[in-house]
Amino acid sequence: MKNVEAKQKEKIQNLKMLPKHIILVRHGESEGNKDTSAYSTIPDHKISLTEHGRAQARLAGSRLRDLISSHGSSQDWRVYFYVSPYERTRSTLREIGKSFSKKRVIGVREECRIREQDFGNFQVEERMKATKETREKFGRFFYRFPEGESAADVFDRVSSFLESLWRDIDLNRLNNDPSQDLNLIIISHGLASRVFLMKWFKWTVEQFERLYNPGNCEIRVMELGCGGEYSLAIHHTDEELQEWGLSPEMIEDQKWRINANKTDLNDHCKWYLNSFFDNELDSDEDVKEEDIDSDDDSKDIFLDTDS
Repeated sequence: MKNVEAKQKEKIQNLKMLPKHIILVRHGESEGNKDTSAYSTIPDHKISLTEHGRAQARLAGSRLRDLISSHGSSQDWRVYFYVSPYERTRSTLREIGKSFSKKRVIGVREECRIREQDFGNFQVEERMKATKETREKFGRFFYRFPEGESAADVFDRVSSFLESLWRDIDLNRLNNDPSQDLNLIIISHGLASRVFLMKWFKWTVEQFERLYNPGNCEIRVMELGCGGEYSLAIHHTDEELQEWGLSPEMIEDQKWRINANKTDLNDHCKWYLNSFFDNELDSDEDVKEEDIDSDDDSKDIFLDTDS
């Protein structure tokens, strides 16, 4: 009985060290969003926000503060920011920051690995339009822009960032007091946010291809469930998740995560396993029969080739 109680106390203590929310925020409207010809004369990393984009960021800051203060277990909450080094994300953070007092912010880190996908250097508008049409035919995840990156390349560096993020949390490098709710806010870009979620929730390439880009200053809230798993379904509705491109199976998985324990993960996601393994083969006898049929087919093919 004492061992059970000790394990329960340890679990509660471990949960207290985890962030209450991990929130992804896309930057506000940029000059490039408003007029794509800007990319042909201004380096991508120097593209600034429009006035409307600054207003969007200020509104997002107010929404984030309200969300964190009203959905935590403690009123003594703190935030830690990670931000892409691009001008539009840094400016978005400056505007969002106006909604948070200094005592609430325990740190800010500029993080190059969550920067925008590299599309090459200066982008010639007509050529970029044709290139993006080719990407749609090839597939958005694996297509690599000439002199730039593919979404798969972005996935690799975002995966590296996630490993660092977990080390920061595990070793308490963020210097968070366990009695305070910690909230991580990551201000980045549309594609980087999508591959972050893809990596975190182990979505497939096929599932990624269905996802839509978040709008300017839209947020994606991953909230900690009671078992130590994060879920998008605590804060967001089914309708929102559908609008983002999540399938019914993906939404079901998000709901399962609300009460899931980390140790349960390997026993879940049968919908994922079924995409690779034939769920009609329930027994070893079924597999043996399949093997026999395959052997017969291969003999026929061999004979046909030989003749």
